Amino acid sequence: MSAQPEGKAPYDPLRLCVYATVALLAWLLGPWAVLGFAALGFAGYWKARRAGLTRSKCLLRDTRLVLAYLGLLAAVAVVAIIV
Repeated sequence: MSAQPEGKAPYDPLRLCVYATVALLAWLLGPWAVLGFAALGFAGYWKARRAGLTRSKCLLRDTRLVLAYLGLLAAVAVVAIIV
């Protein structure tokens, strides 16, 4: 007898692996990693917003808030790199 219903695949905690990898990169690369991920996220949300996305699955929901958050992260990373 199987531990799960027939035909249903087991839960794959891929997100947890992704989070751990991002944390590792941030730890190893410091503010450069934060700047890179913030810039990548900002570019993605900017493109999505221009295509009509106004609500995100992100905790902040409103894409304007997400863009502001990512912009702030990028600015803080730049300051950390300079200092």
